Amino acid sequence: MVHTLPVALERLVRPLWFFLVSGLLLTTASRAGLVLWQADRFEDFAAVLTVFGFGLRIDLVMLCYWLLPALLMLVVLPPRWRALPVAVWLALGLSLLAFMEAITPGFIAQYDLRPNRLFVEYLQYPQEVFGMLLGGFLVEMLCGLLVLLLAPWLALRIFRRFALASYVSAAWWLRLLVLAVLLPLLVLGARGTLRHRPINPGFTAFSSDALLNDLTLNSLYSVAYAVRAMRSEIDASRLYPALPDAVVFAEVRSAMGLPEAQFLSAEFPTWHLQKPSATAPRLRNLVIVLEESLGAQYVGTLGGDNLTPAFDALAEQGWLLEELYATGTRSVRGIEAVVTGFVPTPARSVVKLPRSQQGFFTLASLLGKRGYDTSFIYGGEGHFDNMASFFLGNGFDRVVDRRHYENPEFMGSWGVSDGDLLRKAHDEFSRLHEAGTPFFSLVFSSSNHTPYDYPLAAIAPVEQPPNTKRNAIRYADHAIGEFFSLARASSYWDDTLFLVVADHDDRVFGRQLVPVEHFRIPGLLIGNGVPARRDARVLSQIDLPPTLLSLMGIEAEHPMVGRDITQLPQSYEGRAIMQYGPNQAYWRGDQVVVVQPEKAPKTYRFERQGFNFSPAVANPALEREALAHALWGSLAYKRGLYPPAIDRAP
Repeated sequence: MVHTLPVALERLVRPLWFFLVSGLLLTTASRAGLVLWQADRFEDFAAVLTVFGFGLRIDLVMLCYWLLPALLMLVVLPPRWRALPVAVWLALGLSLLAFMEAITPGFIAQYDLRPNRLFVEYLQYPQEVFGMLLGGFLVEMLCGLLVLLLAPWLALRIFRRFALASYVSAAWWLRLLVLAVLLPLLVLGARGTLRHRPINPGFTAFSSDALLNDLTLNSLYSVAYAVRAMRSEIDASRLYPALPDAVVFAEVRSAMGLPEAQFLSAEFPTWHLQKPSATAPRLRNLVIVLEESLGAQYVGTLGGDNLTPAFDALAEQGWLLEELYATGTRSVRGIEAVVTGFVPTPARSVVKLPRSQQGFFTLASLLGKRGYDTSFIYGGEGHFDNMASFFLGNGFDRVVDRRHYENPEFMGSWGVSDGDLLRKAHDEFSRLHEAGTPFFSLVFSSSNHTPYDYPLAAIAPVEQPPNTKRNAIRYADHAIGEFFSLARASSYWDDTLFLVVADHDDRVFGRQLVPVEHFRIPGLLIGNGVPARRDARVLSQIDLPPTLLSLMGIEAEHPMVGRDITQLPQSYEGRAIMQYGPNQAYWRGDQVVVVQPEKAPKTYRFERQGFNFSPAVANPALEREALAHALWGSLAYKRGLYPPAIDRAP
């Protein structure tokens, strides 16, 4: 069949055009639904227009990237081989776009952000994730599966018909003409800008509300960008403004508040001698109970929901940290802080990064050299989030996980119940104490995690149905109470320092670039000789490890940059460091500096009452200090500046 030039040209590019229009309609409709859902987050209509304006640009970026291979196939492949691969490729792209938008509301409901690196990381653990989805996100899962099944079938039928229409014998010069015209346009669309660097999420960030910035993206782009960043381990020096290394080292050391004489190495900038505030006549045991997803908003004694009577009672007997702030939003970030004292970074936690799997400082590596038995006790699979590999490579002698429980009372999606976990821990501690072996153990709970599995008969539920967040918290607290009843009656109680602390809040969301309110967590130091007090100073999770060593009376050399809170004055203005996606907040006194990708650090005035940000005059000194800490983690990781020990000349 002979076709006129316009007809041949139109039929050749029709599949590409249809994909572009369909994709834009899909992402725009999804964005409109999300904007309507989150309408109360928008202060004015100008912000809505900004979301749609930037959103159109990001959507074009994603679609143009996907169209580039299709264009090459249309132009290069012979007509009879062209239809099926073009149709399959375009159908796959539209299906992925539809699937990612379909699962976005559920992800936002949980994390207050579009799907990002967390979505990718969780894919490594299908058993745990499927159990969580089945128990807590059944509707979202069914909608996602429906889209995943229907979208490819529908898209393939449509695109095959359009691709077959392109089955024309266009002259070679016509195909070259199409390539010459469309290729530069698609490349420009994929870059999204004529500037030196292609468009990225930092370019479209316009608000102090991180979710509004995320709405300018589409979820396929958000995940693709996260994967690309994960592959390069997200070096903060490529993400944030630059500072000379010497300035980074000087700022971080200055913020540690130590005399210069205590720094012992020119090669390892933060390596120093920590002198304890207490003296111990004997080796003391250390137990860290890390509570899953227990934000301060649920703890009665911290002004939250009255779901923690056992913790509240314990708080009257120990050192309660009323204003303690997590460093991140993932369990591995909390582990990173309380076990290694490492600052948060925009990369994955060091628990998961390859260069930190051996030769990285932990409390276990320090205490193990002093004859301590060091263990990680968990109710689930030890390999989850790479925990077992990291622990065993960095000073922990043993990992006790779900394989080591005989006839547990309850087995849920994430492993044995907290009751089983803490009874196992008690048995381990009793055995070690009877053998005369000092011990350090990290005990990590999991019952307070979707789908909120726990032994229903253990508590009187606070609401119905039973498998809810509030009931799970009540059960986790019940298990803590049982454990401390056993511990107080044990032979190891008088020799043991306990820290009960959350890894993070259950959901982190809000209008700020870093929603500080949802980083507040409970922390309690308790044990024989620990004073009963309530401490209202602002503290960070990274302050906990050096404080534990001090309370144990241990003089040690290490690279941790946190502060020993036992030696801070009551007038201490406080400091907290919080990582939220690619943004990092550095809070000191009444000011917070937010460090964002591709932007200069910005100072905000911060009101603790109400957790409100307001514009403030730039504070260059604090901004430099904040940026140095944002850069320090990646620099220390990359250069191996956080070792468990160093060789020093006598």
